[in-house]
Amino acid sequence: MTRFEATTMKGRFREGMVLPFFVLVAIVVTVVRWPGGVVFPAVTLPLFVLVAIAAAGVLVPWRWLTGRRQLVAMTAYMLLAALLLPLAHETTAVVFPYIAAATAGGRLVSRKAATGVAAAGALVAAGATLLVGHLAPAAPQWQWWVTLTVGLPVYSGIANRNRLDALRNAQRAAGEALRARESEAREAALLERGRIAREIHDVLGHSLSGIALQLDMADALRANGSDEEATAAIRRARAMAVDSISETRRAVHALRENTLPLPETLSRLAEHNAVDFAIDGEAAPVSAEAAHTVVRVAQEALTNTAKYAPGATRTLRLAFADDRVTLTVHNGPATGKRDGELAGGTGVGLVGMRERAALLGGTLQAEPARDGGWTVELELPR
Repeated sequence: MTRFEATTMKGRFREGMVLPFFVLVAIVVTVVRWPGGVVFPAVTLPLFVLVAIAAAGVLVPWRWLTGRRQLVAMTAYMLLAALLLPLAHETTAVVFPYIAAATAGGRLVSRKAATGVAAAGALVAAGATLLVGHLAPAAPQWQWWVTLTVGLPVYSGIANRNRLDALRNAQRAAGEALRARESEAREAALLERGRIAREIHDVLGHSLSGIALQLDMADALRANGSDEEATAAIRRARAMAVDSISETRRAVHALRENTLPLPETLSRLAEHNAVDFAIDGEAAPVSAEAAHTVVRVAQEALTNTAKYAPGATRTLRLAFADDRVTLTVHNGPATGKRDGELAGGTGVGLVGMRERAALLGGTLQAEPARDGGWTVELELPR
């Protein structure tokens, strides 16, 4: 149970149990001591009955009463209790106007109305005390100015109501904040699902498209009697399928692990592929989508370099400038012999990289370099 809930329950207990207890005790003790300490019993008895009924009536929920009717009922309770005060001075009935004032402060929505009811009750109590003292001078009475204090408990009732309202508002705000966090969590989960779906689509879609093209080529070559070339196309399709499985596993593995900062991720990738890596400018935060695209393009470019330019020198460079990040992958001329089964390509990987960049508002250029090698440059907003 939270602190807010405990305090709210305490306030409700005070209103729901303590107040009825005082009302019940006041009624019972007054009845037991009747008629001792009572002035003018013929008037006091019906007045006491009305006050007891009013005191019991305000203990029930008032949701069915309008604001105006609540004010009328509370005013009647306060004034009747104030009139009873000098008539039953030596009984516990004297607590009724005090209870009525506190109840007005706690029940009435308008603080001004509650204060007005309490002030009216105090004035009536003082006036009634002066009148009864004049009509029955032998009866013991308080000083008239003391009876003005019957209105003071209204501030206790108002303070209690303000505290409960503040706690309810705090609980409502906490509930709204919790619902907002849950909504954000659901939205984040949906975005993550979308990212996973796009990643798997890119890896499998492009790879399967390339495999399908190679198989179509093999079918056409076999129909033309070029069995050896058809067999080579089938082997290339198989090699692409193996690469697709590896890429899919790598993608799923990356999605399941915590994402590292982009420079560190590329540094590990460069180290794994024995590639020189450098950073230009001061490293700055990069969005998750942009960072993921940079890594995927780096992987694709390095894979293509290994296929089509074996033995070539390779460099990986990451540059930060203003609000953009640039990845440059360069390889020199091939120095080794190409593997015929792996070197055949479809261009689908390059198309996929350009699609990734375009989706994020960036560009990708892949073109021959002056040294006879190849350069891939990706530029994305951070």
